[in-house]
Amino acid sequence: IIIKNGYKSALEIGTSTGHSGIWIAWALSRTGGKLITIDIDEGRHMRALENFKKAGLSEYIDARLADAHKLVKELKGPFDFVFNDADKEWYTNYFIEIDPKLTVGGCFTAHNVSERGRGYGGYGGQAEFLRYVRSLKNYETTVNNSGGGVSISYKRSEK
Repeated sequence: IIIKNGYKSALEIGTSTGHSGIWIAWALSRTGGKLITIDIDEGRHMRALENFKKAGLSEYIDARLADAHKLVKELKGPFDFVFNDADKEWYTNYFIEIDPKLTVGGCFTAHNVSERGRGYGGYGGQAEFLRYVRSLKNYETTVNNSGGGVSISYKRSEK
């Protein structure tokens, strides 16, 4: 998605140990972009920093140890790609905060969202999030149900 669309300004909410961030940063290394990634847990943050260094991608990553509930509001953007993999009950809140900062043509993805199983209302707020993004006329949302599932929402217009 990042390479195909030439995205350059990415945000990851929920770094964990950096697995997804490595793939995002690798794609951004091809487009000349940069990733901001956020995690609240110091242990995971430190492990992610090590993993980014081992992957040789640190220069493409701005890893922040912070509470995403607060930091996402403060980030200026604009972003053209977002990968949300933090606290599921906050998915809708994160989306609402990011929407004005996401460029038209940009993409908001959310992990563990599917149209079946636990990614669809079995825990957290994924079902509510999916209903919300699908209700927006200016977004085109699809779901890839493989693995844990991921929703892919393209912003087609401002409103």
